[in-house]
Amino acid sequence: MDNQRNMLIAVVLSIAILLGWQFLVEIPRMERQKAQQQAAQQEQPLSPPAPGESQTGQAAAPAQPEAPGSEAGALTTAEVVAEGGRVAIQSPRVRGSISLKGGRVDDVALTQYHETTEPGSPSIELLRPAGTEHPYFAEFGWVAGGTDTAMPDEETVWRADRDTLTPETPVTLTWDNGQGLVFSRTIALDDNYMFTVTQRVENRGAEPVTLYPYSLISRSGTPKVLGFYILHEGPIAVIDDALEEYSYKDLQEKKQVAADSTGGWIGITDKYWLAAVIPGPDTAVKTRFSYSDASGAKYQADFLGAAQTVAANATVEASSRLFAGAKEVRLLDHYMDTLAIEKFDHAVDFGWFYFLTKPIFYALNIFHGWLGNFGLAILLLTVIIKLLFFPLANKSYRAMSKMKLLQPEMLKMKEKYGDDRARMNQEMMELYKREKVNPAAGCLPIVIQIPVFFALYKVLFVTIEMRQAPFYGWIKDLSAPDPTSVLNLFGLFTWTPPSFLHFAAIGAWPLIMGLTMFLQQKLNPPPPDPVQARIFMFLPIVFTFLLAHFPAGLVIYWAWNNALSITQQWVIMRRVEAERKT
Repeated sequence: MDNQRNMLIAVVLSIAILLGWQFLVEIPRMERQKAQQQAAQQEQPLSPPAPGESQTGQAAAPAQPEAPGSEAGALTTAEVVAEGGRVAIQSPRVRGSISLKGGRVDDVALTQYHETTEPGSPSIELLRPAGTEHPYFAEFGWVAGGTDTAMPDEETVWRADRDTLTPETPVTLTWDNGQGLVFSRTIALDDNYMFTVTQRVENRGAEPVTLYPYSLISRSGTPKVLGFYILHEGPIAVIDDALEEYSYKDLQEKKQVAADSTGGWIGITDKYWLAAVIPGPDTAVKTRFSYSDASGAKYQADFLGAAQTVAANATVEASSRLFAGAKEVRLLDHYMDTLAIEKFDHAVDFGWFYFLTKPIFYALNIFHGWLGNFGLAILLLTVIIKLLFFPLANKSYRAMSKMKLLQPEMLKMKEKYGDDRARMNQEMMELYKREKVNPAAGCLPIVIQIPVFFALYKVLFVTIEMRQAPFYGWIKDLSAPDPTSVLNLFGLFTWTPPSFLHFAAIGAWPLIMGLTMFLQQKLNPPPPDPVQARIFMFLPIVFTFLLAHFPAGLVIYWAWNNALSITQQWVIMRRVEAERKT
């Protein structure tokens, strides 16, 4: 048995874990989604019930009209806002406005996040009003049980009781339909990204009216997905405590997906940002994702509450929430605990190894609090992981050190027994038994490192806390690849390599990682077969090219882990050599 076999064992075990998860968790989840979709397709199309018909589950949140913003010559958000008719939003973390026409929350920018690391870079613009290139907004309202009741819609102009919404001063919008119904909508905002919307309807008429409250997210245009199959971007919901995710392509094919839920939430997620509407934790709702392409792609996520009858001279009320902001893990956990929002932290795609990925994130977050730098936090985490697995690694490195010392005897066996593989394997097993060597022990460090490597990769790639987090020197963003390149001597020349040489644009940290991998390989026993030995010599080069475009934080982790392993392995090798001499 040689180093290649150890690598093969590690790869097989890793594949077994991934396939086991796929068959035991992912496939049942997909089958559940498919069953829900088929059940939804068998139902009658959602539409408001006519007067006198059954009021159970027949109404639906209104579909939004096609926005003119997708056409050429669309306005900027600033130009739309300058037209007036808005309530300003001012808070430490959010700025923007609410449109009095339609009563929409459609202008939200995140003041603490910027498009790039350059000074003066624009704030992230999350929600955008109709009239811009890709409108993206939240809307709240009521659907009438009858067809002859005037209801507020996207053209309705509301009256506001103040000019500015702040965390200390909620805003109330009102509108009278002229038929005895007075609608009011109170919008409050906390110190972060959570809006609370309380809708009331007062019936001053003589007849009762049945209404259904709704909340929706509408997005025009199909955004460019950056996940490369390792994270979800697009329609997302938690329905009856189960996470449901659909790609934009899924929704384009299905047109509509509907399901009943109690509590939960529904919305649209990007890599770092989320817009979601949230019913009360015990509220029964009908959730729906829908897609239309009449004049450009438009996606909608909505939920509809149960029917409420407003008696004459009575008032009914419905409350829901809107989250429009950054997917900060601790903040999502806070909302999940204090507002009873089921699995709200699952908006961050921690992946299959959630049980490992999220603890690694929290460990890095704690270390960042101590050290003030996420790069140093990664280095400290690596040391702690090495300490946790120190006994296993020691056993493995002792086995590999003994294997290396046995190489001369193994080569003699190969020469002696030639093509008699059975006899040679028998003699080698006797040698291993006599020297108390376990040849499979060499795969332990690899097996241990694979899930940690993957979990750290997920943390670096999907958590906003790592976005634009600097290290030292030229690393300004640990979640992005090393910006330097060997092709221009790491910035010594101003020449920018052409795109077809992108694969060869290897930065300084990937080269450091490749060097540490080469040095570590030199400490391991080489394969007896010269062809295999030459193949293994190229592995550091292959991994250098492979990891050159991975997040810099991950490459730094790998290089530092290799350096610690080299030190540990060198010390053990010296001890084993000393033991054999005595």
